[in-house]
Amino acid sequence: MTTAVRHLTLPELEAGMAAILLSPKDQGTLEMIVRRPAVGEREILKKGQLDLATGLVGDDWQRRESSATPDGSADRGRQLTIMNSRVASLVAQTKDRWSLAGDQLYVDLDLSVANLPPGTRLAIGSAVIEITGLPHNGCMKFKDRYGVDALKFVNSPTGKQLHLRGVNAKVIQPGMARVGDEVKKV
Repeated sequence: MTTAVRHLTLPELEAGMAAILLSPKDQGTLEMIVRRPAVGEREILKKGQLDLATGLVGDDWQRRESSATPDGSADRGRQLTIMNSRVASLVAQTKDRWSLAGDQLYVDLDLSVANLPPGTRLAIGSAVIEITGLPHNGCMKFKDRYGVDALKFVNSPTGKQLHLRGVNAKVIQPGMARVGDEVKKV
């Protein structure tokens, strides 16, 4: 059940930056897995199978059209979306609202461009994923769910450098990921 909350102001969000900047650099934790079986639906999982072809098994990523591909098919470079759990905690204010962001994996790890440039690989459980570098920006849905100031916060120049809205990735080695698993640069 999602609780109604007051959206944080930009100064309140900026006050939370110190905690975000303390995110681990090389080894963090998988805090939440969210499968999206259909548009607007969310399933919180304790474990999820990551697959080369389908991404998070049971997620609707593959059915989503993309303007980035010539034929409009789903873009493999956007197979998975990952958000820093400290940012999710700040903007959502309660853990039951994290999944509204629409990402599949929520990790306690520094997702910044400086720490995870495109091509960086992360081991999560028995799976390995690769950061693609395709932009993952806040959108109108993000604004509606977390407020206009949250959208400004994640889409600011600093927010984009820190990847506060998150990163896109693809599966390189299939495997099982579980909440609590280590997320480690490889």
